[in-house]
Amino acid sequence: MIVLDQWHVVQAADADRAGVEFFEQKIRPVLVERCYSCHSRESEKVKGGLLLDTREGLLKGGETGPAIISGDPEKSLLIKAVRYADENLQMPPKNKKLSPEQIADLATWIKIGTPDPRTGAAKITAGPPLSDPAKVRDHWAFKPVRNSALPAVKNFRWVKTPIDVFILAKLEEKRIPPALAADKRTLIRRATLDLTGLPPTPEEVEAFVADPSPSAFAKVVDRLLASPQYGERWARHWLDVARYADTKGYVFEEERRYPYSYTYRDYVIRALNEDLPYDQFLIQQIAADLLPLGDDKRPLAALGFLTLGRRFLNSQPDIIDDRIDVITRGTMALTAQCARCHDHKYDPIPTRDYYSLYGVFASCDEPAEKPLLGDAAMPKEYPEYLAERKKRETEMNTFRETTEADVRTQLRQHVGDYLLAALDTQRLEDKSKAEALARERKLAPGVVNRWLGALDTWSKTNHPIFAPWFEFVSLGETNFAERAQSVVEKYSKSEAAHSLNRLVAEAFVSSTPGSIKEVAERYNKIFAGTDTRWRESSKTNAELRPCNRTYLCAVTRATKARKCRGSFSKSSARTGARRSRKAAAGSNWRRPSRAARIR
Repeated sequence: MIVLDQWHVVQAADADRAGVEFFEQKIRPVLVERCYSCHSRESEKVKGGLLLDTREGLLKGGETGPAIISGDPEKSLLIKAVRYADENLQMPPKNKKLSPEQIADLATWIKIGTPDPRTGAAKITAGPPLSDPAKVRDHWAFKPVRNSALPAVKNFRWVKTPIDVFILAKLEEKRIPPALAADKRTLIRRATLDLTGLPPTPEEVEAFVADPSPSAFAKVVDRLLASPQYGERWARHWLDVARYADTKGYVFEEERRYPYSYTYRDYVIRALNEDLPYDQFLIQQIAADLLPLGDDKRPLAALGFLTLGRRFLNSQPDIIDDRIDVITRGTMALTAQCARCHDHKYDPIPTRDYYSLYGVFASCDEPAEKPLLGDAAMPKEYPEYLAERKKRETEMNTFRETTEADVRTQLRQHVGDYLLAALDTQRLEDKSKAEALARERKLAPGVVNRWLGALDTWSKTNHPIFAPWFEFVSLGETNFAERAQSVVEKYSKSEAAHSLNRLVAEAFVSSTPGSIKEVAERYNKIFAGTDTRWRESSKTNAELRPCNRTYLCAVTRATKARKCRGSFSKSSARTGARRSRKAAAGSNWRRPSRAARIR
C-alpha cells in the first residue's frame, strides 16, 4: 500500500508539471499577446472588470461573473466569448478572433483543471530577482566548479577514496555509523546491475569470489566499463534528457517517424563507451556541423540532440522553443522557456536573452536530405533492400497515378452536380447547413467550397465554358423554359458562339433546357464524355498534350481535328501535321526539298 500511495503521489506530481508546462507553452502566450491589453492591471482601462493576468482574477471574473469553471469548458464564459457564441460577448474584437487551435488549447486547459502557476500581483518588476550581476556571482549555481578542501573526519580508516571523506563527514555530523562492507557476491551483483543493467553470470561471480587480490573489485569495474552494455545502460539517462524519440508527435499528412533517429542513439552509446570528453560531447551535439570532422562524419549524428524533438504541427516558433528548452534545461538545468513571454522570475534569464538564442536557431537550416555518415556498416542485404525499395516506390507511384486519375474522372463526371450544389449552397440562409447539403448528395464539402470560389471568379468574365451556366442561373426558376430560349438563341449566332467552347455550344444549341437541373445534367454529360475521349486519346497518342487554355479545348483538338480556340494556333497545327507525317514515315523521313514543295 505504501508503494501504491507513493506511485500515486509521483503520478500526480507529473500531471501537475505537465499542466504547468501546457500553460506556459500554449496559454500564457495567448493571454499576453491577445488579452492583457484590455484585461490586466497594466491596461489603461480594464474592460468589463475582468483581470486575466492572475489566477485569482480569472476565477473571480468580471461584471458578468466567473470567467472559467474549472473542468467544464462548455459552461465557462471565457470559452463562449472566444468562440463568438454570443454576439454580445465576443473576445477579442471581431477582427482579432483567436485561431481554432488557440480556442481548442483554452478549452483543453480548462478541461484539465486550469493549471496556472501565477499567484499574487500580476505586475512584474523590471528584470528577474537574479538579474543583478553581484547576486548572480554569489549564487552557488553560477559559480565555476572547483576543488574543495577535504573535511576533517574521525574514522579515517574507513576512507578508501576522497569522495568517502565527504560522505563520512556528513555521517559523523548526523552521528550515523557507516554501513558494513558488502560481501563479494553482493558487491559484484550491485556493480554489474548498476553499470550494465544486467545481473552477473554465475561464472563471473565465482571468478570474483575466488580472486584474493586487493585489485579484484577494480578489475571487475574495469571489465564492466569496457563492455558494450555499459554504454547501452547509461545512454538511456542522457537520451531522457535529450527527449529522444523516433516519432515527431502531433503532425499530420507526413511521415510521423524519424527514420534515422537510431543514429543519434548509437552516437550517445558510442560516446560513453569510447569515454568521449564531456566538453566534446556537448559541442558535437550543439554544433557538429561546424567542426572540422575530416573523413569521419559520424559525429554529425550528434545533432539529433536538437532535431529529434516534437514538431508541433510544424509550428516553427514552438519547434525553436523546444530546442531552446533542451539546450538550457539539459545542459544548464535552467527552465528558460518562461522567458518566452516575460523575464524569468527566479533565474537570470531576461526575455531579450531568450530571443537572442531564438535568433540563432531561426537562422539555422535543417537539411531535408540527411548527410551520409558512412557506408562501412552497410549490410550485405543492402542491394536487395534498394531493389525492393525501387519496386515498392514504383508500385506506390502507379497506385497514386491510378487513384488520382480515378478521382479526376469522378469529379469530371459530376461537374453538373457540383454546380447545382454550389448554387443551392449560395441560396441557403443558414450557411452552417452547407456541409450537410453536400454530404446528402454524396459530394465532397471541400470540393463544393472550391467550386464556390471558382464560380465567383469566373462569373466576372466571359468564361468560354461556364458563361451559359451563369446566364441560365440568372433567369430564376419561374418560366425557366420560356426564358431559356433567349439564351439558346444567343449562342446559336456565330458571334456569340465564337467566344464559347464548341462542345458547350453544341450541348445547349441543340435543344432548350427545361430547368436549371437539366442544365447541370448537360454539364455532367459534356465533361463525362470529354473525359472518356481524353483518356482514350491519351492511350493511343503519346504526344498528346493539353493546350494552354482549357481542358475541354485540348480534347476538342484531339478528337475532332478542328481548330482550337486557345493557344493551338495555325502554326502549331502545321507543326503537329509535320510530326504526324514524320511518325508515319518512320526514321527515313526527310524534309522535302524547296522545289518539291513548290510543285
